[in-house]
Amino acid sequence: MRCSRGLVQEFAAARSAEYFTAPDTELLGEMTKNFVGRGKYLRSTLGYLGWLCGQPESPAAVSATASLELLHAFALVQDDVMDDSTSRRGAASVHEQLAAWARTTGKVEHPAKFGESAAVLLADLFLVWSERMLRECGLPDEALRRAWPIFDLLRNELAVGQFSDLLNENPLTAELDAVLDVARRKSGNYSVRRPLELGASLAGCTPHVMTALQRYGSAIGEAFQLRDDLLGVFGDPATTGKPLGDDLRQHKASTIIVAARNLADDAQVQQMRVLAKTQPASSYDEQVWIADWQNLISSCGAIGWAEDRIDALVDEAQTAVDSIAELPREVLLRVADQCTRRQH
Repeated sequence: MRCSRGLVQEFAAARSAEYFTAPDTELLGEMTKNFVGRGKYLRSTLGYLGWLCGQPESPAAVSATASLELLHAFALVQDDVMDDSTSRRGAASVHEQLAAWARTTGKVEHPAKFGESAAVLLADLFLVWSERMLRECGLPDEALRRAWPIFDLLRNELAVGQFSDLLNENPLTAELDAVLDVARRKSGNYSVRRPLELGASLAGCTPHVMTALQRYGSAIGEAFQLRDDLLGVFGDPATTGKPLGDDLRQHKASTIIVAARNLADDAQVQQMRVLAKTQPASSYDEQVWIADWQNLISSCGAIGWAEDRIDALVDEAQTAVDSIAELPREVLLRVADQCTRRQH
């Protein structure tokens, strides 16, 4: 059976050939090819595992759940624009690549603005293509009718979660419960729970199975975000494919930073305030500044808090899927470990 990655690459190549026919749009086709070919393909894997909880293997179901990767491409490109991120998946972010092209060709007056605007448009295409890929997957209309409400919910939660994330940007004032709630809705549901529900709804799974997958998805989704936030501060850029300290540069209220503030004593909180106001003048100064943040977060006990929380959530997820079919259960248990112990 063909894999999700190959199907997404073929679908995106076909859409590129169909639409990128005007002058200079071949650039978008090349970027699309490079971007959708990378990544972990977690969401399509989970979607297909949801399907296997109720139905046997199916090429059409692989195609249906692979559509989630185009939705993810949409989210990543727009997220990088909003966060002003310079890299993604081990390469320059899409808006940075488009801006560099504009500078080289001299075709536009404001390359940076062009890069951001063009990236948003390419992301919009990924969003449209994701729905088309699901619609044309080959599964019966009855199966698709069961899945459309989940697909709509997933997209709406993503947008609202992003909006809430924009409002939760000060790590010195944000409440941990609010930050965790955003993480569950924006990342947890989007990354784990809704993909599982989408696949299970396509398969027509029983309410018992749906409930088990929902409990598993909620727990692993939150644990996934906690690990992501830890890697954002302590991960290796060569492994994560993202610049170290992006959340710190953007003064983002991530779970690990807000937890550190909650655990800090008065002197440590004061140190956080000083670091938050500091603007490093050079790349060396920035490295020192990030190291100071890392030492402070570690000394507050936030790493231990996050690891304990991740362990508890993994235990909760493992218990949730005790009663589902053996094959998907075993894979879900492995996925739970990979999602929460990962280094990228």
